[in-house]
Amino acid sequence: MPNLLVIGCVWPEPNSSAAGSRMLQLLEFFLAENYKITFVTTAARSKFAVDLEKMNIASEVIKMNHSSFDEMLKKIQPDLVLFDRFMTEEQFGWRVDETCPKAIKILDTEDLHFLRKTRTEAYKKNISAESLYFDVDITKREVASIYRCDLSLIISEVEMDLLQNEFNIPKTILHYLPFLLESISEGNKAELPRFSKRQNFISIGNFLHEPNWNAVLYLKEEIWPLIKQQLPASKLEIYGAYPSQKIWNLHNEKEGFLVKGRAENAPEVMQNAKVCLAPIQFGAGLKGKLIQAMQCGTPSVTTPIGAEGIAGELNWNGFIANDPKEFVEKAIQLYSEENVWLASVENGFRIINSRFNKNAFQQKFLERITDLFQNIDFYRQKNFIGKLLQHHQHRSTYFMAKFIEEKEKNKKTAG
Repeated sequence: MPNLLVIGCVWPEPNSSAAGSRMLQLLEFFLAENYKITFVTTAARSKFAVDLEKMNIASEVIKMNHSSFDEMLKKIQPDLVLFDRFMTEEQFGWRVDETCPKAIKILDTEDLHFLRKTRTEAYKKNISAESLYFDVDITKREVASIYRCDLSLIISEVEMDLLQNEFNIPKTILHYLPFLLESISEGNKAELPRFSKRQNFISIGNFLHEPNWNAVLYLKEEIWPLIKQQLPASKLEIYGAYPSQKIWNLHNEKEGFLVKGRAENAPEVMQNAKVCLAPIQFGAGLKGKLIQAMQCGTPSVTTPIGAEGIAGELNWNGFIANDPKEFVEKAIQLYSEENVWLASVENGFRIINSRFNKNAFQQKFLERITDLFQNIDFYRQKNFIGKLLQHHQHRSTYFMAKFIEEKEKNKKTAG
């Protein structure tokens, strides 16, 4: 039974974010392959996190810049270490190299953080993201982290293309792994509420992510007033984990703009809605809300950024629009015309079944991991840039961590 150590950025909350769902999918994959899993993170335990104990996964909170992590590594002796986002690799990767140099290191990027950040900045400045991402520090940090790992999991084909064609990162250290989803059967389809049984529009997303807050504000100010004019009896229900007061302040019963907060059962509220609205202006990766809408038979209207990496060459399960007037027009059409709605629903099922087939992607991932275990010395020898960055990162982070560690010890001694 091989040992897997997962170093999480946060505790996995599959009902709060797409990142939480992604982590759960990875944990389930490794459990099915008979790995003994230990999940650790520096984050405080969350009441919304999945019950890892029930999954037979050991877990604990770890300290940053502390030698206790090294002792834990010696005890676990992981065969494989999975870093959840590049920040955890920066903090703990060098310690893994030092204590367990033979352990295979896999980075799950979740989405490219530098792409998300530069798109956010570009949106605010009304410039192109391409003019930013080659120069900002976060790009250099994330790309360096990708090179230092034996394999990096990339969730979107758009991001795979960007890394290979713009940054010239070799395919040998990248692996395309989107969401791992069950196929939707005819039986599943039959259980979903029909057009006549559904009502209202829905928007959903974790409010800790700025693109989701921005999209809700855009709905409130630009989109919803125009929809409400033509569909006066309709309502828009806003769901999302971790709403701040500024989100609650948007709630207005008279306008039919209803802020609901965290959805206790996200699939249930999604499949009872008629249309999902996601006017996302910036961001990266795959949008979990839109994937979930497809699984629930709920058509959506979104932007090119929202739809990025999901449908490939297939038709969207609704419409993609950037112009606010067109967005409104398509939302009303979906809400009002059953034949258009039904065709869009089928498009969504087709996307899920052909683009996110769990079995196909799991098999390819397993083959990649097996190849790594068998040929790790060869791949590491070929990745000279990774070795170079590993050397420099190891030295700089090592001395910084030791400095912080000694500082903390001196504080305790003085106290």
